[in-house]
Amino acid sequence: MLTHRTLRSALAAAVVLAALSGCAASGSSSPAGDWGVVKAGQPSLTVESNGSWHGNDGCNAMKGDGKISGQEFTFGPFASTLVACEGVTPWLNLAVTAKVDGDSLVVFRGDGSKIGTLSRR
Repeated sequence: MLTHRTLRSALAAAVVLAALSGCAASGSSSPAGDWGVVKAGQPSLTVESNGSWHGNDGCNAMKGDGKISGQEFTFGPFASTLVACEGVTPWLNLAVTAKVDGDSLVVFRGDGSKIGTLSRR
């Protein structure tokens, strides 16, 4: 026979498990979100759930549209300012695709070669 104490313990365990499974499924594997460090000279990127995005290559502001498919993001056409910044390597403007790997977004060129990684903010 179940006692109130056993029933409460079982209910509490069920609530904890539900909360944990909700965290695991919260979209953390989606490219949608904020990536990189918002700091001069550092690339940063925000991908919206509808595929639009905006960011900075460390020097130039950028924005465009793309497509989210599971853990992958494909960059579409984008606009960018064209400021020259000494000491900054603007690699984000070469991005064609990106894929979530844990708490990082790995960014690739069109030929599939990795060009950089941005940490989730």
